[in-house]
Order: sequence, then structure tokens, then C-alpha cells
Amino acid sequence: MIQKPATIKEIAKRLNVSISTVSRALHDHPGIGLRTKMRVQQIAAELNYVPNQAAISFKQGKTKTVGVILPNFNEDFFSIAITAIEDMTQSNGYTVLIGQSHDNTEREKTIVATMQKHRVDGVLVSLSKNTTDFTPFEQLMANGIPVVFFDRIPNQLDAYTVSCDLSKATEQLVDLLVAQKHKRIGFINGPESMASFKEREEGFRESVKKHKLSEKDITVVSTDLTKEQTTTAIKQLLDKKDRPTAVIAFNDYVALEAIKFTREQGLKINEDISFVSYANLPITTYLEQGLLASVEQFPYEQAEKATEILFTILDEKEDTSALQKNYVFQAEVVMH
Repeated sequence: MIQKPATIKEIAKRLNVSISTVSRALHDHPGIGLRTKMRVQQIAAELNYVPNQAAISFKQGKTKTVGVILPNFNEDFFSIAITAIEDMTQSNGYTVLIGQSHDNTEREKTIVATMQKHRVDGVLVSLSKNTTDFTPFEQLMANGIPVVFFDRIPNQLDAYTVSCDLSKATEQLVDLLVAQKHKRIGFINGPESMASFKEREEGFRESVKKHKLSEKDITVVSTDLTKEQTTTAIKQLLDKKDRPTAVIAFNDYVALEAIKFTREQGLKINEDISFVSYANLPITTYLEQGLLASVEQFPYEQAEKATEILFTILDEKEDTSALQKNYVFQAEVVMH
């Protein structure tokens, strides 16, 4: 037979005191004497009493829960981000409710609705690659649930965001390739719906102009981040009569697919063609003749900062008027 959890009422009955006395004793209220506190705590321990968090949350108007919506846990970037979020939430006495959108906008909307239904206190989000409708997040905020976006952030929404300066980082990647005597450069960008698409594109065009590279030697293609479209994109670049001697890939996963296809065509990496990318995933350091360089986007730091901002908003005693709305890390090009 499953034993029901002990209640404050049982403790009060055992000690022949009021329920309010037991409650105050368990919360170390200064109006309760030391002897009574010790007796209450002793009986609570004997009965294996555990506070009813739901009742406490109802009384406080908070669930002490943070919702987290991410595209895919399988990606190293987001698994590292989760670690940062869990570290921060645990140290603040919160639990985490996590959902994966799998880059599906309808699934993302469903998760948002679930977060609202479970009355989470706030939400941390890295958007699906195809998200263009931000209404579900606007509804969360309208209902008093603060939302902080990081890494994959909205480009048309007044919200708290944390990201990396990918425009500047892209300029630095082109600078690196030009310094290594590359003039024919290909660029595999990602989905146009992502804010980082435009950032990368702007940085690339700016650096191409700065180095006075010929337009006929510059080729920009795109991928929806699937294996099939990435393969199509790299094939477009390799099929050019004057194929690029270097390629900038949207992220390390795109780069790895492109490198695999390129090797299958009999080309040698970093001899016939070089690749640079974004994310600086740990796995890329183990590749022989792999990426020339990758942009460090600081997943732990981004998620940590986003969580810090969320807790500042949730702490009603904190003054949020001076809180920076859009926090930007300076990305760093790391040589491999």
C-alpha cells in the first residue's frame, strides 16, 4: 500500500498545536520559540514531511519553474547551453521544463502553449530555423511571462536577446582567407528566416568590398540545414568552372557535410579547397585535415547571460530600467 505524504495538519495534531504554528516553525519565523521549532522539525523528520511545492507556489504566485525551448538537444551548442541554464536555475532554487522544437514551427507553438498552461515563471528560447510568426511569444509576454531569446533570436520583435556579433566574425573569416591568398570564395549561408542569415551576409559583403574581390569569384548559395540541401549547395560550388578555393559554411554541421561530399569528389581538404565555419564545436578539433578555422559563439556564456537577465526580470526587487535589452558577445575566430 502506498503511503500518502505527511501534511502540516498531521504534525500539528501530533504536537497539539495550530497548523499556523507548524507552518511558521517550518519557515523559521522569529515569532516561534526555539523549543517549538525543534519539536516541529523533529516530528517533520520522523514523518518524512516534504513541503507541498504546489501549495507554496499558489500562495507566492510563482511556480519556481523556468521554461526552455530549444531546436535540438543533439547539437553540441544546445547541450552546452542546457548545462549553463541548469547550473543557473538550480543555484536560484528553480527547476527547468524543457521542450525541443526540432526546427518545427507548429511544434514550437505547442510547446509555448504547454509552458503557459504549466504557468512557468519565465521562458528562455532559441528559435526554430523557420520561425517568422512571433505571436505565441508576444502572448506569453502579454500574460506576464517574461521571455529572453538567445543565439537564434527574432529579427522583428521588441524583446530581450543575447547573441554573438556574427557580422564582424564573418568579416574576420574573409580577412583570414584573403591573408592565406584565397580569392575565389564560396559562401553557404543558412535559412533566410533566421536573423543570423542577414548578419553573415552583411559581414561577407562588407569584407568582399573591403578587399576588392571580384564579384565573378564570389558565389553565395544557401541551405535549409538539411543534409540534402547542404549537399546541393556544396555541389553548386564545386561544379563551377572556376570553383572556390575556400568556403565559408553556415555552421560546423554544414561544414562537416560539405567536407564529406568534397572528399568524395577526390579533392584534398586544405590543399585543393579549405573550409571555415561557425560554432567551434568540440568534435571539429579531432578532425585531420578538417576545418581551417571556426567562430566561437560561446554557448555556455550566451545561455548563462540569458538566464541571468531572466532572473533579474523575475526578481521584483531588482530595478530593470537599466537592464540592457540586446546583449551582444564578440565572437572569436579560432584557428584549428
